[in-house]
Amino acid sequence: MKGIFDTKRNSGYDDEITRQYHFPPQYRAIADQLVGNWIIYREPQRNQGRRAYIAAARVLRVDPDPARPSFSYALMGDYLPFDQPVPFAGGGGYREAALREVEDPSRVGAFLQGKSIRLVSEADFAGIVRSGLDETLAPENSVRLELDPLHVDHDTLSLVQAPPEEQARRIEQILLNRKVRDASFRRQVCDAYDNRCAVTGLRMINGGGKAEVQAAHIWPVASGGPDVVQNGLALSGTVHWLFDRHLISLTDDYRLLVSHNKVPSDLRTLFARQMEHLHLPKDRSLWPHPKYVARHREAFSSN
Repeated sequence: MKGIFDTKRNSGYDDEITRQYHFPPQYRAIADQLVGNWIIYREPQRNQGRRAYIAAARVLRVDPDPARPSFSYALMGDYLPFDQPVPFAGGGGYREAALREVEDPSRVGAFLQGKSIRLVSEADFAGIVRSGLDETLAPENSVRLELDPLHVDHDTLSLVQAPPEEQARRIEQILLNRKVRDASFRRQVCDAYDNRCAVTGLRMINGGGKAEVQAAHIWPVASGGPDVVQNGLALSGTVHWLFDRHLISLTDDYRLLVSHNKVPSDLRTLFARQMEHLHLPKDRSLWPHPKYVARHREAFSSN
């Protein structure tokens, strides 16, 4: 059993879709059915939404809202944004079977009123998610994203090299595969930073199209951090090593912090011109989220 959660900007609900989805009482019974199962987030056109499916996640549990007992929170895990938004309708019509059955397409909006949480078939779920991961799973991107035989195990290789129809049948394995998730994260972070190290500003790409820069999680996945661009930095190998060990960190205004008593002096030259600012994405919405930065800085301060 799979589901769809509609998510709107400025909806008035206490949503943070990487970890929680807030909803009123009429949806509780459906949400309870989805505990332990996967859902797809969709943005309707209202509130300047993209009228597209944007991510997948898993419902871990449903808890009452302590401030508004009739409302509830779906606690989410394994959030994975799609490579690109998947349009609500494709070449063959709407992507959800229930919508394809609406005789008058102009009535689809009315049909969806009061259905912000709804069930979706396994086949439709798999088709939408597979479309959402199209760039990550594209064979031509395997070397650039380190999904090639030199970097992945046999089981992962069998997933990424399978035909799209087989990948759709094994979509839950793909969603949980760490190598695939890392590849999706790497692609989105490196693209956002134009393959340039946020600290040194260096941009190097080899003949196979693979960037030297790496995608670093700010709040580690092992500690609950999400695989989203706002929880990432594009960093060269040495800088990534220092960042993961909390020998360098960030201020709230995106300046570099360096543990001078622990970073060797010959490495400090890497940071000589970066104390005032980092090289960040042109799109400010993709800049590191202050909450994730604060978590990293706490570890840096206690290091």
